[in-house]
Amino acid sequence: MKLFELVKEIDCEIKGSADIEVQAVEFDSRRVFDGCLFFCIAGLSTDGHKFAPDAVKSGAKALVVTRWLELDVTQVLVKDDRAAMALISAAFYGHPSRKLRMIGVTGTNGKTSTTYFLKKIFEKEGSKVGLIGTIQNMIGDEVLHTERTTPESAELQQLLAQMLNKGVDTVVMEVSSHSLALKRVYGIEFDGAIFTNLTQDHLDFHGDFEHYAAAKKILFENSKCAAFNSDDEYSEYMREGCKGQTVTFGVNSGDIRARDIALSTSGSRFVLGGVRLPMFVNIPGMFSVYNALGTVALCSELGVDMLNVKQGLESVSSIPGRFEALDTRGEPFSVVLDYAHTPDSLEGALKAAREFSKGRVVCVFGCGGNRDNTKRPIMGEISGKLADFSIVTSDNPRFEEPEEIISQILAGMDKVNGNHITIENRRDAIKYALEHAQTDDVILLAGKGHEDYQEICGIKHEFDEKKIVEELLDELGIKTK
Repeated sequence: MKLFELVKEIDCEIKGSADIEVQAVEFDSRRVFDGCLFFCIAGLSTDGHKFAPDAVKSGAKALVVTRWLELDVTQVLVKDDRAAMALISAAFYGHPSRKLRMIGVTGTNGKTSTTYFLKKIFEKEGSKVGLIGTIQNMIGDEVLHTERTTPESAELQQLLAQMLNKGVDTVVMEVSSHSLALKRVYGIEFDGAIFTNLTQDHLDFHGDFEHYAAAKKILFENSKCAAFNSDDEYSEYMREGCKGQTVTFGVNSGDIRARDIALSTSGSRFVLGGVRLPMFVNIPGMFSVYNALGTVALCSELGVDMLNVKQGLESVSSIPGRFEALDTRGEPFSVVLDYAHTPDSLEGALKAAREFSKGRVVCVFGCGGNRDNTKRPIMGEISGKLADFSIVTSDNPRFEEPEEIISQILAGMDKVNGNHITIENRRDAIKYALEHAQTDDVILLAGKGHEDYQEICGIKHEFDEKKIVEELLDELGIKTK
């Protein structure tokens, strides 16, 4: 594709020839080859302009820059590098989002579960669905590797084109606050969107809660219709930005409401208000009711038959790392794996465990390093209040000292005199929980969920808690009964 065709929709100045053929678009200089257009992105930790010489040596025929460089190559000068990358990448891949039904889900918690629900519902409707999210990307049943919740715009447009080429007609995707702030989905108009909730997270990146909320709001400013959790205090703030049709959902308020809620170990039942349609979700907990309601609300706006909605919801047996019950080989206690890594999600998981626990609720958790540290004492206080016993351990310490992270968690734990011990090594912490499990205990492994690694000093070590529980049961001599 010619360079001049790629930049038709952006405000730019070109130095050099625009009548050159672009073979690929790339923002990582290590992946550049002959014929590439290279984006010099000013990143969070480094400036892509300094890699421009390497890109040119590797064959880049043109550069997208925010300042002129002393290089003998065509340069496209733009004011907003990330917006330009999104629009140029979309043009290079033939604007795939314009040919797909695009559905976005944002919020602090519930994004993954909601996208899985939506995928099943649209498949019941007869669509071929692509999924983009935290756990994995999917094209129908084909699983693709994923590095981040929402890919960079150039990668995202390539993925959308790949989905389109494989017959996908609907894409459901988690849209993170990072991706909105960093314009990874810039230029995409969503056919539908859902706001799940908003609680404290990612303040290390956004700076304060107001900027975090403002980033989330961007999705609804670019959606044709949207569903909002009206039980969340930020619902109206999010809703005022939506230019299309809106609908609300909730338990205490909303256009679409759940009645006669019954929560058990097997799942969550409720009756859809108004139409009196019974619904069942295989995942326990009130949070599952809210996630299901969000899908119902959006699907009602999109004209999806409620029978397909009901059948789709009920066909989701489990979601990896989302309140996922692990096999304890017939032992008289339960182990539940959950990605809860924010105050609100930890509270929701502990309350869900409490709803069906006949014995103690034991919480094994830590907090990630090099992330929002203000939530650490809050999560300590929550576990101290809601768990009968807490085992405070390490999560992904990254480049922080685990002891320091744990000490900040304990500040909240001690505030409520929570019953706890600290075991820094996470595997040892899980082993302790299993060794000391009592009849009818529910052991909640919180924080890592679907992750199969633990990041320490920048290195990702294999750490799959499903496998670890299996190994520990073997070590403890617990055989399948």
